[in-house]
Amino acid sequence: MFTIRVTNSFQASHQLTLPDGLKEKLHSHDWEVAVEVSSERLNDMGLVMDFVLLKGIIDGVTDVLEGEKLEEIECFQQHGSSAEIVAKYIYDEVSPQLPANVSLCAVSVVEAPGCLAKFSK
Repeated sequence: MFTIRVTNSFQASHQLTLPDGLKEKLHSHDWEVAVEVSSERLNDMGLVMDFVLLKGIIDGVTDVLEGEKLEEIECFQQHGSSAEIVAKYIYDEVSPQLPANVSLCAVSVVEAPGCLAKFSK
């Protein structure tokens, strides 16, 4: 199995709802995203897929989040905006855009140094 990883970042704010119904103070993060994709065979160029193409897909997904309050985006209104949910959102948006022979392994999101959430199926 061959695997590649592309990283990206975006800035966005969020405000989690606590178990007692109160909300955290609105705060921003410089979110770091890592997307890993794999394939059992390489394409005609000897690649899992072109890094530039994968980066473009990721950019298209994270550009929607850039500078936003995440709770104002429909998906996060229903499910919250924890790092875990952000990772799953990016996974769900990237996955259908990949070439047929390429599988999405995982999406990792770092919201602060040392604080990583990862989603995979």
